[in-house]
Amino acid sequence: MKTLKFKLYQHKRNKYLKRTINAAGVIYNHCIVLHRRYYRMWGKHLNCAKLQKHTAKLRKRSSFWQLVGSQAVQDICQRIDKAYQLFFQHHKKGVKPPGFKKVKKYKSFTLKQAGYKFLGGNRVKIGSRVYQYWNSREIEGTVKTLTIKRTALGELFMVVVVDGYSTPEVTFETGKIAGFDFGLKTFLTCSEGFKIESPEFLKSSLNILAKASRQHSKKCKGSNNREQARKHLVRCHEAISNRRRDWQWTLAHKLTDQFDVLCFETLNLKGMQRLWGRKVNDLALGDFFQVLEWVAKKKGKRVIYIEPWYPSTKTCCCCGLVLEELDLSVRRWRCPSCHQVNDRDVNAAINIKRVGSSTLGVEDVSQELLLQSLSDA
Repeated sequence: MKTLKFKLYQHKRNKYLKRTINAAGVIYNHCIVLHRRYYRMWGKHLNCAKLQKHTAKLRKRSSFWQLVGSQAVQDICQRIDKAYQLFFQHHKKGVKPPGFKKVKKYKSFTLKQAGYKFLGGNRVKIGSRVYQYWNSREIEGTVKTLTIKRTALGELFMVVVVDGYSTPEVTFETGKIAGFDFGLKTFLTCSEGFKIESPEFLKSSLNILAKASRQHSKKCKGSNNREQARKHLVRCHEAISNRRRDWQWTLAHKLTDQFDVLCFETLNLKGMQRLWGRKVNDLALGDFFQVLEWVAKKKGKRVIYIEPWYPSTKTCCCCGLVLEELDLSVRRWRCPSCHQVNDRDVNAAINIKRVGSSTLGVEDVSQELLLQSLSDA
C-alpha cells in the first residue's frame, strides 16, 4: 500500500467539501452518544454492524447527513469501533476511549469504493462536483480509498491510498553497514565516527511562537482579529513542522545512499517524553524512523532495530566487558580490562552495529561484496 497526498486548489466550491466534513463531525459525535447510551443501558460494547445499520436509517431522515456518502458514514462507525477496541484492550496502559470533537475542528472523511472519480489530468469528481488539485506525481496502481482532510488553516488536501505497485528486493550496493546511537545532545552518532546534530527547529523559533501566542491571547474572543491571529499562530507551527520534515527526508536519503543496512536501538519514546518533554518532541525521532523506513524500502535498503535492553553503552567495543553502572553524565570512560578509552555515543553505535549485523547475518554478505569489489579492481 502507498499513500499519496495532493493539495486542492482554492475555490468557492470547496465550501461544499467543508460542509461535508462538518456533517461528518456531527455524525461522529452522534455515534459517540449512541455508544455511551448503549453501554449505560446494557453494560456492553455496541456492535459496529448495529451502529452502521442504525446510522443508515437516521441518514435517510436528515438532508444534512446525506451530504456524507454512505461509505463515509460506515467508515466513521468503523473508526469509533476500532478506537473502543483499543481502549478495552489497553485501558490499563492509559489508553482513553474516543470522546467528542468540535465540528469546526473535525478533520476528514473517507470514501472507499464509490463517491469519487478521477477525470484525468488534475481533476477529480467528488459527489456531483469537480475539483482541481496540484498534480505533483502520477497516481499508479489501483485506488483503494480517497480521504479529504482539512487543516487548521482551512486548506483542503486529498489523500489517496494506492495498491498494486511493486517493491524492490533488498540489494546491497555499497556493501556498508552502520550503527546509530540516538542522543539528546547529538541527534545521531554513527559507528563510522561522524555525528549528526539536530537543528532543533522548535527551540530556535520559541520567541516567534511566544510573540504570536501573545498576540492571539490579547484579541477579543469571536472577533475577526482573533481569527487572523490564530491563523498566524498556526502558520508559525506549520513552518516549523515543514522545515523539520524537509530535514528528515534529506537526512534519510543521505544515509540510505551512504549505507545499505542501518542499525538502531529500540527506544521507549513515551518514557523519554515524560522525562525530557519538549526536547524529545523537537527531535521527533519517531517521525524520522517512519521516513527512514519508507525511503529504505523504496531504495531496497534495510533498517534493523536491536533489543532495547541490550547494554550498548556499558559494553566495551574492544573486549566486550560490561560495566555494572555508568552514570549519564559520564561521556568518556576507560575500560578496566583493556584500558581502551571509549566515547559513550561512538561506543554504543559500534555495539549496535555488531548486534544488528549478527542478528540478520548480513555482515558476511557485506564483507564478501567488499572483497569482490577489491578483486574486480
